[in-house]
Amino acid sequence: MLIDGKLVAERVKGELGARLVALREAHPAVVPGLAIVLVGHHPPSEIYVKKKLDACRKVGIRATLHRFPSDVDQPTLHGQVAMLNADPAVHAILVQLPLPLHLDTKATIDRVDPDKDVDGLHPLNIGRLHSGRAGFIPCTPLGVMRLLAEHSVELKGRHAVVLGRSAIVGRPMSWLLLRAHATVTTCHRHTADTASFARTADVLVTAVGKPGLVTRDWVKPGAVVVDVGINRLPDGRVVGDCDPEVREVARLVTPVPGGVGPMTVAMMLSNVVTAAERFARRAIAG
Repeated sequence: MLIDGKLVAERVKGELGARLVALREAHPAVVPGLAIVLVGHHPPSEIYVKKKLDACRKVGIRATLHRFPSDVDQPTLHGQVAMLNADPAVHAILVQLPLPLHLDTKATIDRVDPDKDVDGLHPLNIGRLHSGRAGFIPCTPLGVMRLLAEHSVELKGRHAVVLGRSAIVGRPMSWLLLRAHATVTTCHRHTADTASFARTADVLVTAVGKPGLVTRDWVKPGAVVVDVGINRLPDGRVVGDCDPEVREVARLVTPVPGGVGPMTVAMMLSNVVTAAERFARRAIAG
């Protein structure tokens, strides 16, 4: 059975509508504001940013784009982030990655106010995730957890295998699964015989970016497979990390496109609204 990420994403957006109404009634002056910082003209980033801006407009979030040329220097970029941190009308900041190679990505992310870091990449938010405290969680892993919950996938005591250990998906995904009381194995490029671990997974999450990596013989019959991979083939098609035959053995599987992708955007919107709600509460507390 295919997991319909678009359907669940629309459900999340419906919930956001109710939250936005409640926010307007309690705090009329607070309109959730997102600032997106985009450097250069990386085609995939252009597409992702457009989707985020369109999604914000549709649900009632005020989104602004701050674009810089690809040769922008570090002090200028950091200066922009500082201004956005200080702007009370901006409740959320998103630095679109990847940045050009001459820029220090970690240093830039570290400059973002943790309370506005809706990507969940600031070290303080990473620490909050690891320690089980409230903070912003990266949108893609958060979306995966919502998809699993929507389909009543039992995680407690189950074996979850995560392929990939990136800061944006793999590592936070493993921590969220651990928080849900799964037994978690994380595989990466230095793992010997990744397939042997994958075959033992009740829940298999792949976020590698290698088309056809996961074949049907990697999947335990009846397992749940979440494909986070996004790969563009020479013929223009977008596919995930899984071979299509995986669907013949998995109990549930996310398609690409239409699976995790819509949830990433939906959870970004949710994080923006959460940032505005927290801002309003802090304003009341003084």
